[in-house]
Amino acid sequence: MFLGIELGSTRIKAVIIGGDGTVIASGAFAWENKPLPGNVWTYDLADARAGLAAAYAACADGYAAKHGARPTRFDAIGVSAMMHGYLVFGRDGRQLAPFRTWRSTNAARAGAALSEAFGSHLPNRWPVAQLYQSILDGEPHVADIAHQTTLAGYIHYLLTGRYVLGLNDASGMFPLDASAPAYDARLAAVFKRMTGIDVVALFPRPLAAGTDAGTLTPEGARLLDPSGALEPGIPLCPPEGDVGTGLVATRAMRPGMGSVSVGTSVFATVVLERPVPKTNPHIDFASTPVGDDVAMVHSNNGCGELDRWITLFGGDYGALLREALEKGEPDCGGVRATNWIAAEPLVGVSAPNPYLAHTPDARLTRANIVRAQLNAVFATLVKGMEILAEQGVRARRFIGHGGLFKTPGVAQQVLSDALGVPVDCPAAAGEGGAWGIAALAAYRAHVIHGGTSPLADFLDTLNP
Repeated sequence: MFLGIELGSTRIKAVIIGGDGTVIASGAFAWENKPLPGNVWTYDLADARAGLAAAYAACADGYAAKHGARPTRFDAIGVSAMMHGYLVFGRDGRQLAPFRTWRSTNAARAGAALSEAFGSHLPNRWPVAQLYQSILDGEPHVADIAHQTTLAGYIHYLLTGRYVLGLNDASGMFPLDASAPAYDARLAAVFKRMTGIDVVALFPRPLAAGTDAGTLTPEGARLLDPSGALEPGIPLCPPEGDVGTGLVATRAMRPGMGSVSVGTSVFATVVLERPVPKTNPHIDFASTPVGDDVAMVHSNNGCGELDRWITLFGGDYGALLREALEKGEPDCGGVRATNWIAAEPLVGVSAPNPYLAHTPDARLTRANIVRAQLNAVFATLVKGMEILAEQGVRARRFIGHGGLFKTPGVAQQVLSDALGVPVDCPAAAGEGGAWGIAALAAYRAHVIHGGTSPLADFLDTLNP
């Protein structure tokens, strides 16, 4: 039995799966990111810690309702979270600056300067860009930084006492060396010449899937389960980013496979079949949890605006999405919409700009409006995929995950029509990254017990 925890943009979710991958119990805690001045978005880490315990409690209670008691042990545990952002701490463990999430667009100068210095595109939401922006802005806390990590790395440290990251999460902090699970030494030297800072010493150690990432400490067990039922000593897999767990959850781990994750943001990833230039400012590059190269198109805005319209029309997500597909017109009856409730760098939108527009003779039905908003969720992503296709990268098929895919056949049909390729959704699509990190925990246990299967082959043995 395995526990996966993912800190997503709107929910902290805990999922327990069995050895065959079947979901046994789940629980969630809702939280919200908040805007700060200067195009920065943040979460309070106190909310992260409280939400961690609350999501686990809901999951453990669900397990107890079926089995008569809360869990005391798991074979392994995994933690995943939103990638990127800025989390820095002093030697005493004190947080030195507010958490700047992936949604922050304040580090454009730093991202541009590092892209030029490195000779490849480096997005401004990456931790190293956020660090360099703090240096450029003369922020006094920089002199006191002892550790910088991601949200998944922070929670993993609280549970195990180890500063480590899975390869996917690490590849969104700083470029990795393709030949080894380590940060690129040449680029690290470039950054040190620019700033005097050694990122190899500052950032968590990168670890491949299946690698020893520590065990649950007594302090970590109490943080996760204040009731005291959960025992320490449980192994954890390397903490991962939501891109990596999305690839795992959709089993899109082999070259030519693509994954689309839909939540507060939308991103599509394609495991590369061959190297491509890394200079296009609209394309991100990362690694799978085992180190294979991934190209990614990231849209800063996802379901947030659609959620508002669903709420306005009564809140029944499934019924409204089905109505939009069945009764909404292909051209949305002349209705057009954007979902840009935050800046959208992919299309050059520097400030929030959501709108609903229509032609004078538009057919303003509920179905057409919801369908227009559903199209808007994917519109920016499609533009990015067109750019990626110009680089010669095309997925043979995509697999979708995230809550929007819980309504069978709707979002996947809209996305398939937009991309022009098949889109599948596994049964666990709605569980998303929480299931993915639970599966990575299961893979850690597989390795502990002497298993030698590659990760992609191991995932094929699990139920969807």
